[in-house]
Amino acid sequence: MAALVPFSLLRNYSPFMLARPFIVKGCNLNFSKSVLPLPCRRLPFSARATHDEQAAAKAAAATADSGAPTIFDKIINKEIPSSIVYEDEKVLAFRDINPQAPVHVLVIPKVRDGLTELAKAEARHGEILGQLLYAARIVAEKEGILDGFRVVLNSGPSACQSVYHLHLHVLGGRQMNWPPG
Repeated sequence: MAALVPFSLLRNYSPFMLARPFIVKGCNLNFSKSVLPLPCRRLPFSARATHDEQAAAKAAAATADSGAPTIFDKIINKEIPSSIVYEDEKVLAFRDINPQAPVHVLVIPKVRDGLTELAKAEARHGEILGQLLYAARIVAEKEGILDGFRVVLNSGPSACQSVYHLHLHVLGGRQMNWPPG
């Protein structure tokens, strides 16, 4: 008889992962020889969600260069609470509130300096870009994913960038698939 698994435990697994035998970590449940009856619910990565992300990215791009504080500026200034993973004098890394992997940390420069997206990078930004990548490595080590992680940087509305303050996504803790996106 197949065991029922709460949908909340499965939300971070793609349909491709669910088609294979797997073990749900932390639950002592082995489903390698059973079929999982999935509740009839929409998966969180539906076409509608993609459309909403595209619309949000286009709306954010319209005010990208306004100079107004972003949500990340408010996190840097501690006006909005966050779960900080790493911080130094130039970089801040904190957990994403909508994680797309078991480990999903955002790494941002503390000073924007016109660097709202990678497409706006100039030679003078070389040092901070290097520090962001090195901070991603430190985050991976702290999170125990140094053996395999992905760094994603979205630039512009076509890449669904929704916050115009340059940021890296450090993703890991599960098998990544290729191609992404």
